[in-house]
Amino acid sequence: MVDKVPSVSGARVFRALPGRVRALPREILLVASGVVAYFGVRGLTEADPATAERHANDVVAFERAVGLFHEPALQDLAADSHTVITLMNWVYIWGHWPVIVATLLWLTLRHPTVFRRTRNAMVVSGAAGLVVFVTFPVAPPRLAGLDLVDTVTLHSRAYRVLQPPAFVNQYAAVPSLHVGWDLLMGVAMVTASSRLLLRVVGCVLPLLMAAAVVITANHYLVDVLAGGVLALAGLALALGLERRTRHGGRSGGSDRRQGRPSWDDVAVPHQAGPTPSALQPPDPDATKPGQRAS
Repeated sequence: MVDKVPSVSGARVFRALPGRVRALPREILLVASGVVAYFGVRGLTEADPATAERHANDVVAFERAVGLFHEPALQDLAADSHTVITLMNWVYIWGHWPVIVATLLWLTLRHPTVFRRTRNAMVVSGAAGLVVFVTFPVAPPRLAGLDLVDTVTLHSRAYRVLQPPAFVNQYAAVPSLHVGWDLLMGVAMVTASSRLLLRVVGCVLPLLMAAAVVITANHYLVDVLAGGVLALAGLALALGLERRTRHGGRSGGSDRRQGRPSWDDVAVPHQAGPTPSALQPPDPDATKPGQRAS
């Protein structure tokens, strides 16, 4: 006789998985929905080219006034080296969304607190960036009549695969979320990892991206600064939300969750009570002291 193997339902197997693994599909859906909404709004709000070019002239004038207009000189330095141009193109293409996706997956599975903080910072900075893209469209250096070369389009087609034209706003130069979000990934790596190599990558990544967006003529130097400031502002708000949630936001939570002992944790001291024999009524037939039994 063959013993029957008990069937195990998919729901039961799912409930048996660690909490971090169970949360992964939900977090992927939330992040993917946010990314699609971000690029959808960004792609549908492409501004008038004349307005974007006029704003680009304003940005260049501002950079000249404060001594930041070095974009042509920086591209000229790299233009003589095909290796440097290729490296910058690769950083711009593969150092952004592929790195973001890999980092967020790692954080979800290994460091959920840092993941939520980074996700919230991306949401805040992305929403603020969309407002700027709509209200202040700016043509990038490659489209602003500055005689700069679009090295990414000239030497690679991979970028158009990662970001199809329907999802790209050509006039969303300010701020640079390539730099801002890579900065958030770098901060997450340094914060969460105990490995020196990954921490070094976290420090170098935003610096490489800052160089790449300028040398490829996709952003101005002021865009780099604006993207970094916007990302750090989003991170500050995310940290504030995290502290509020941890120390007082969950007013209905248990004392144990707030870090204070609950009543279940307080041991009640044992008090000696009467023995069972003391609780029994006296026996009238018992022999009293000084009296002999008959």
